Amino acid sequence: MKNPLNAAILRLNGRAWGIAAGLLLGGGLFIATNILVLKGGPNVGKHLRLLGVLFPGYSVTFVGSIIGFIYAFVLGYAIGRLIGGVYNKLVGST
Repeated sequence: MKNPLNAAILRLNGRAWGIAAGLLLGGGLFIATNILVLKGGPNVGKHLRLLGVLFPGYSVTFVGSIIGFIYAFVLGYAIGRLIGGVYNKLVGST
């Protein structure tokens, strides 16, 4: 027999996981891009610039960091919701 309190405690809030993962990924990309912009140099962020292939409009500039934050937040939100949903399905099936 399932204990309803136990099932309620074990469930994850998918929205909270999505927001947390989105802020983590988006914030990380925003901070990394702006650190490289402030650091400067002849070839700023040659590896990070490759994200422009996956995130159209992203570049290693301040405006690009805002665009990258939006893309990474949406990606992180989707991943967090997916983790929460899969986990809740697995917990609900036991």
